[in-house]
Amino acid sequence: MEYRNVFPIFVIFSFFIVGVICTETFSAEGFEVDPLIEQVTDGHEGAEPQLLTAEHHFSLFKKRFKKSYGSQKEHDYRFKIFQVNLRRAARHQNLDPSATHGVTQFSDLTPGEFRKAYLGLRRLRLPKDATEAPILPTDNLPQDFDWREKGAVTPVKNQGSCGSCWSFSTTGALEGANFLATGKLVSLSEQQLVDCDHEVPFLLPFFLPCF
Repeated sequence: MEYRNVFPIFVIFSFFIVGVICTETFSAEGFEVDPLIEQVTDGHEGAEPQLLTAEHHFSLFKKRFKKSYGSQKEHDYRFKIFQVNLRRAARHQNLDPSATHGVTQFSDLTPGEFRKAYLGLRRLRLPKDATEAPILPTDNLPQDFDWREKGAVTPVKNQGSCGSCWSFSTTGALEGANFLATGKLVSLSEQQLVDCDHEVPFLLPFFLPCF
């Protein structure tokens, strides 16, 4: 009678042990699917679970943007940042479904690293006689207006770490003005402006990455 009472308990305990082992094996192989990561890397309906992991998307990220790291420690550090950025992208996607958030070439950078490398604009001191531009009337304006829908905006460009934001704003303004005048959208060269400009020596440290 005592053996009969113990046997059911032994069977239940055995199933518990098997379940724990299977769970640990599943986790060790990296097949866990993070719902947030799955959301921000959509388009994989019906894919194998291992294809939806952060490791898989990090591998695709490195291949697509030709990323390489000097050590395993650096690789692991960048992978952790990549996971954080994936989750942040998913949260932002929930807040604004009209936008598209996901993996970019900057997905292995912290916000601080991105600001330091790509947002190095220094605030200029305005002359004493500078005046503010007048505020234009805003009556009878449409609620939404997007020049992209009119075909008036060229694709997004990336200046990298080159201090040439002025050339991108210049070409953008000229591209828009040319479209309004001719109805044709022409992408102009920022690099040509940088190459031909020799009158800004105080910006030389910012220009060095441009060549």
